[in-house]
Amino acid sequence: MKNFFFLTLLVLFFSCQSNPQKTTLPDKYLVNLAVDSEFIPFEMSIIRSGENWYAEVYNAEEVLVFDEVNFEDDSLKVSLGIFDAELRAKILKNGSLDGFFVKNYLNNYKVPFTAESFGGSRFPVSDEVEADFSGRWKTLFQTEDDSYDAIGIFTQQGNQIQGTFMTKLGDYRFLDGNVSGNTFQMSAFDGSHAFLFTGKMEQDGSITGRFRSGPKYTESFSAERNDNFELPDAYSLNYLKEGYEKLEFTFPDVNGNKVSITDPQFQNKVVLVQLFGTWCPNCMDETKFLGPWYEKNRDAGVEIIGLAFESKPDFDYASSRVKKSMEKLNASYTFLIAGESNKQKASEALPALNQVIAFPTLIYLDKKGKVRHIHTGFNGPGTGVYYERWVDEHNQLIKELLAE
Repeated sequence: MKNFFFLTLLVLFFSCQSNPQKTTLPDKYLVNLAVDSEFIPFEMSIIRSGENWYAEVYNAEEVLVFDEVNFEDDSLKVSLGIFDAELRAKILKNGSLDGFFVKNYLNNYKVPFTAESFGGSRFPVSDEVEADFSGRWKTLFQTEDDSYDAIGIFTQQGNQIQGTFMTKLGDYRFLDGNVSGNTFQMSAFDGSHAFLFTGKMEQDGSITGRFRSGPKYTESFSAERNDNFELPDAYSLNYLKEGYEKLEFTFPDVNGNKVSITDPQFQNKVVLVQLFGTWCPNCMDETKFLGPWYEKNRDAGVEIIGLAFESKPDFDYASSRVKKSMEKLNASYTFLIAGESNKQKASEALPALNQVIAFPTLIYLDKKGKVRHIHTGFNGPGTGVYYERWVDEHNQLIKELLAE
């Protein structure tokens, strides 16, 4: 009798436990990252494929696929691709999520979030649309200590708005949001960074607004329509110091083997040296281009060396992050562990450069090993025609160097 009573209790206990793989999950979530007194929203789906699960995150036209989703009891964990970061959440009975966005390489970086069934609007829309933000905007971002120029590019249909901001060092990728009254809100989440832009159209047609990145960082911005304003030429920002024509470096590859720029495999070839980090979304975008491009062009006499500057000085940690990036981004070219993700230390590792001012930076070497061009930063697919223009420029530069 006692055994029967005990078994009955066990059955009742386990029948009350949530089985997340049997819980009905929404087709799409609206995830809200809680930062101070506001939220940074993005859209996400958790999808089953056979016995496996994966997540999709949606930023305007972009779909990011994260193929490591794991369930344990009533919780799930989404590993965020190349980034050493995760979404960890408890699955509630109605399929909603309650958890944290965690960056594993930073101490105490935990941003709380909730996720509920997506209702069709990323941001609340309560007023009539009173402003059209479509177009090209000369933008000035400001902090207490600094300022920098940017170009805002927006398209708007009704209360839906998408776009990005380009800076001389890179773009803010695919932004998506809504217009309510004379105000827009746009956001993005790429697995590493969470962005929120809020802008208001003033009576004179200009925009004033605020930019938030993650839980703490904010900037103000102002913008005015301008179809002619251009950012500095990305090929003019970096150069070699006087007396230098070539780069000289030796760093370990992901397996610990020393590799030098003067090794035979790079001789008499056009070589691209990419300054890169697995923590860097713009680097991710550039590598997504360079990986397949290298496969198509390597037989023509082209090599690429990715110099990885990582968030921790530990070699094993850095190597594991780079190996994962190579796999996720389909990049089979040479990657070396060059140091920490610090521009000053990166500059010390490459003393021939005037300075390292952006990740990524792409350095073009001719067949004699001489530095011919340096492209600073990267404005990726979210910039549309500007990205396409860079692809054309890049291919033309390679064509000319191969012809020499």
